[in-house]
Amino acid sequence: MLLKTSLAIISALVTVAQAQVPPLNVSGDVAVHDPTLCKDKNGKYFIFSTAPGIAIRTSMDRTSWTFEGTIWPNGAPWTDAYTGQSNGNLWAPECYYTGSEFLVWYAASSMGSQKSAIFLARSSTGAPGSFTNLGLVTSTSTGNNYNAIDPSVFVDNGNWNFALGSFWTGIKYMTLDPSKGKPSNSSVTALARRTAAGGAVEGSTIYKYGNYYYLFTSWDKCCQGTSSTYNIRVGRSSNVNGGYVDKSGVALTSGGGTLVLGSHGNVIGPGGQFVYTDSDGPILVYHYYTPYGSQLGIDHLNFSSGWPVVA
Repeated sequence: MLLKTSLAIISALVTVAQAQVPPLNVSGDVAVHDPTLCKDKNGKYFIFSTAPGIAIRTSMDRTSWTFEGTIWPNGAPWTDAYTGQSNGNLWAPECYYTGSEFLVWYAASSMGSQKSAIFLARSSTGAPGSFTNLGLVTSTSTGNNYNAIDPSVFVDNGNWNFALGSFWTGIKYMTLDPSKGKPSNSSVTALARRTAAGGAVEGSTIYKYGNYYYLFTSWDKCCQGTSSTYNIRVGRSSNVNGGYVDKSGVALTSGGGTLVLGSHGNVIGPGGQFVYTDSDGPILVYHYYTPYGSQLGIDHLNFSSGWPVVA
């Protein structure tokens, strides 16, 4: 009994220690929100993040970051009807690098509104002002039961998978036409939903490791500085388009979600995450809050147990 108790205590301490790992060191201009990461064929890293015009930052070592400008330095007037203002914040971009060009999906909306839209931009260089507007991808209004923000794209064996959604009935799944980066049909499938905390689930990211697809989401309250309660959750499935459950076997469509990263130490409200396979393995890219604003977080992820753990 003593041995079992001691092992249980050690296991609990290891779990706590894993949850308390500080982010990897980053420096420079790292005041980001809702970051997504791409690396071009020359090994240059790009982070795109929420801002008027969508902010662009670059790095050659994934540590020191430089602000370069925005995707739309002259504004994006086609989004004004959704943001409710001229040159308003464009939210939660998603980047995919094809090997020759950058594709960036991004959302336009206002807080608490279902009048929302996701748009697509393309560039061969990723430089400010080099992007072409490819137009509307999808949109929602008060007649829909979900919200067209927080785009997530996962390309798997030539299939382009698309997740989106925030609050309402949660995270949805669609397929994209690879030649257009836009929905290939009108089918919408449920991936995750919460009824607790006012239905606070958003910011989805699909990632594959081994035989499983993992759906990462952000739970609870965002965008309140150090009062934020954001945290990162995950479920997994053998199928990309549904059947996700958490570590306890609870379906994500029934409120399931295993904690990956929550507030700890000086890291408050981590969320808005993106998962990327780099040369040193899977990394978790996210924002968190400090008394001075939002900050870039980057951590390694270890999937050796079958579930992602901040390593």
